[in-house]
Amino acid sequence: VQLQAYGGGLVQAGGSLRLSCAASGGTFSNYAMAWFRQAPGKEREFVAAINWSGSSTVYADSVKGRFTISRDNAKNTVYLQMNSLKSEDMAVYYCAADLRPAVRSVIPSEYEYWGQGTLVTVSS
Repeated sequence: VQLQAYGGGLVQAGGSLRLSCAASGGTFSNYAMAWFRQAPGKEREFVAAINWSGSSTVYADSVKGRFTISRDNAKNTVYLQMNSLKSEDMAVYYCAADLRPAVRSVIPSEYEYWGQGTLVTVSS
C-alpha cells in the first residue's frame, strides 16, 4: 500500500486547510486510516482516525471541534479538514493505514503504512 499525502501549505492563524491522502496498491476499504503530526523537536502525535466505512471517528482533544476526518472509499482518499488553525497546529502531517479496519488506534506503531508527510505552516 502506498499513501500520498498532499494539501499542506502556508495559512494564517484562524484560517482553514484541507489535507488529502490518496492510497494505492491495496483495497482501501480494508483499512482504518489516521492522521498524525510531528512538529520540530517533538514526537509524532495522534490527530484523528476513522474506521473503514467512515461511520466512526476519534480525535485528539487538541483538535476536537476544529478538525474533521473523512474518507471517500470510491476515490481511495482520506481527508483532514482543518479549521480555526493555530500556531500550535504547525507540523508535518502524516497519513497512516491500519490493517484492522474497525480499529481507530491512537498509537503510531500500530499503523502499518505511512505517507511521506505534508507540511502545514501557520503564520500568526
